Amino acid sequence: MEIEIVDKRENQLLDRTEITFKASHSKEGTPQREVVREKLASMLKATKERVIVDSMTSEFGKMETVGYAKVYKTKDAAMKYEREHVLVRNKLKEKVKVEKKPAAAPPPKAAPAPAKAPEKPAEKPAEKAPEKHAEKAPEKHPEKHPEKHHEKKG
Repeated sequence: MEIEIVDKRENQLLDRTEITFKASHSKEGTPQREVVREKLASMLKATKERVIVDSMTSEFGKMETVGYAKVYKTKDAAMKYEREHVLVRNKLKEKVKVEKKPAAAPPPKAAPAPAKAPEKPAEKPAEKAPEKHAEKAPEKHPEKHPEKHHEKKG
């Protein structure tokens, strides 16, 4: 695997050098982050702890990986300015597992529940007349809707 530095910028505000690189890896898969960090550290005469590989992308079918890395002046600057998940990816920090607390049990009730009222006997449903629906017809209001009678002329 060969690494070529495409762009190099000094960022004095964040105490680092920002690098865009291109890694050629014929007859191999996408290179591991650790291997790239080691190669960049040796090329730039820096310790591996100060080199952070931020991103690497490979296109399907090409034996080239383009990436972005940062080389900090000190390890403390890297720990201060880098996002936590990037530090975990570069194995400078251990992943912190967040434990979920079980749901808290409801607090015990101080006063006992009030006594229930005596139950009433169930009422029987009213009996329906079998012809009830046939008897009732919708009422029409002649004032609101006057009916029009059309007679056939013939």
